[in-house]
Amino acid sequence: MIKILKRYRAFLVVLVFIAVLTVVNDKLGLKALTISANSFKEMLFVIPPVFVLLGLLDIWVPRETMVKFMGEESGIKGVILSILLGSAAAGPLYGAFPVAAVFMKKGVKFMNILIFIGAWSTTKIPMFLFEIAALGNNFAITRLLVDIPGIIVIAFIISRFVSKKEVEEIYANVEKINK
Repeated sequence: MIKILKRYRAFLVVLVFIAVLTVVNDKLGLKALTISANSFKEMLFVIPPVFVLLGLLDIWVPRETMVKFMGEESGIKGVILSILLGSAAAGPLYGAFPVAAVFMKKGVKFMNILIFIGAWSTTKIPMFLFEIAALGNNFAITRLLVDIPGIIVIAFIISRFVSKKEVEEIYANVEKINK
């Protein structure tokens, strides 16, 4: 019982906070509850398809293939593939992290994982098309031309500042989660 309470303590704290807020200010409390329920409902529609795709990726794509195209020796093709996969992804950013975990399990280079997450958050194709329609070609293309090198540079810097031991610990933690 204590283990369960420990595991869900953040959820329970938020639940208590919303209950107290509802007692103090019922309109604000109900609004917070509605927003929380809508966010939960949105996650229910996003998370299951992501996990189905991850299961298929895990089964259909051999580790050797991922290492070849996105591993330590992948070079520029790993960077390009990371950008393309992140840009083609759909869904909110929290969907990128389970994908990144599977990539780690498959032996993808740490820098390429950082690039993938950066591309997912910044260079999505639907967002780019919306920007063209709403803000014009010049803005959308300029933003993309600034963001892509920025993502690569940031990923490079982070991968150099994070020690090899820390990266190994991250990969080991992912292996624990996936078992």
